[in-house]
Amino acid sequence: MKSGAAWLACAPAAVRTSFLDDLTEGERLALPYLFVFWAMEHQLPPEGAWRSWVILGGRGAGKTRAGAEWVRACVEGARPAQPGRCRRVALVGETLEQVREVMVFGDSGLLACSPPDRLPVWSETRRELVWPNGAVAKAYSAHDYERLRGPQFDAAWADELAKWKNGQAAWDMLQFALRLGEHPQVCVTTTPRDVPVLKALLEMESTVRTHAPTQANRANLAQSFLEEMEARYAGSRLGRQELEGELLSDIEGALWRRDTIEAARVEAPPDFDRIVVAVDPPAGSGPSSDACGIVVAGAVTKGPPQAWRAVVLEDASVRGFGPSGWAARAIDAARRWQADRLVAEVNQGGDMVELTIRSLDPLIPITKVHATRGKSARAEPVAALYEQGRVGHLAGLTALEDEMCLMTQTGFAGQGSPDRVDALVWALTALIVKPGLKYQRPQVRTL
Repeated sequence: MKSGAAWLACAPAAVRTSFLDDLTEGERLALPYLFVFWAMEHQLPPEGAWRSWVILGGRGAGKTRAGAEWVRACVEGARPAQPGRCRRVALVGETLEQVREVMVFGDSGLLACSPPDRLPVWSETRRELVWPNGAVAKAYSAHDYERLRGPQFDAAWADELAKWKNGQAAWDMLQFALRLGEHPQVCVTTTPRDVPVLKALLEMESTVRTHAPTQANRANLAQSFLEEMEARYAGSRLGRQELEGELLSDIEGALWRRDTIEAARVEAPPDFDRIVVAVDPPAGSGPSSDACGIVVAGAVTKGPPQAWRAVVLEDASVRGFGPSGWAARAIDAARRWQADRLVAEVNQGGDMVELTIRSLDPLIPITKVHATRGKSARAEPVAALYEQGRVGHLAGLTALEDEMCLMTQTGFAGQGSPDRVDALVWALTALIVKPGLKYQRPQVRTL
């Protein structure tokens, strides 16, 4: 859904001119402060009787402006002196300085977005904003959350909740204070982090959320900033958290943790002694079938086996392809990376897996492998290689890494089958864990 501003920007010049000419002088003066016209979809509160609205977003995605405009919508009346639906608001940030410099005086803060006839006045000594209609917003620090005992509010804006060092205690105190009016509400603007207070809040039935990456607000950000952030952090855990606004969590019993994978990041591959492409074929084909896991990895095998190192180079997995489609994809990956061989699991297709591949490339070396143990048992030795710092990852493996973090000692905690992880396990098993796996050479028949 486009905002009014986006619609106007995309309209022909004649339409834009007509729209502006038809406005009265008062409407033209009011238009810059009509946020519902300018806002992006994630900046507008969802409908319904929610208690908490959480805006998750990357850096610069417009979270602060959305929070400030929501407070405005709560306290402002139809005219400057008329009351709004809320009279007492709590402004809570990590520190009082951040409340003042970001939420109140910031470029997207309350003073910057308020029209002149509704401009609140800041009292430094009382640490509060007072509107012409008598509404008051009081500043609080999450560090000093005990100050939230006693006061009461009908609305609150909590900024960067995931950064609060006393997050749960401060959040609890704020909830007890939200007890005025018919339906007190709180707006939370935060870049997500894997912290208990945020995860618990998002799981509550009374919570709604909106989300946007940094790129959603690119029209208001420096192009050089966007390019630099993309070059430095695209595909990394930090980039997904700080730029994409994703909440990345580790689950209990996971064989891989995100911090372990992040520590394995490498910028460029070394000179390898061996490269393999591992294939985990699906049982069927079509849009509803499992993916065909295809993972490329290389290894440096000089010195004793305990010194061998591997790097995962590419996740070329595909979904919805028939046998000839995924086989062609695997062969293409092998040619691009000049792989020494394909490692193909044949539990699902037996000899048909090899025959399908050889129908496209009769001479490609293939190692057929059979799964005799469960997925978790096969994955554990490979996960141990990561803990030993013996496996690196190139960029661009996001989908594979997400699957890895859902693989536990008791099975896969995600939906469907972990086909990418299966292919990863076969690749690293062939390179490091059991490097003695043999080729199945093609049969050459003489006439």
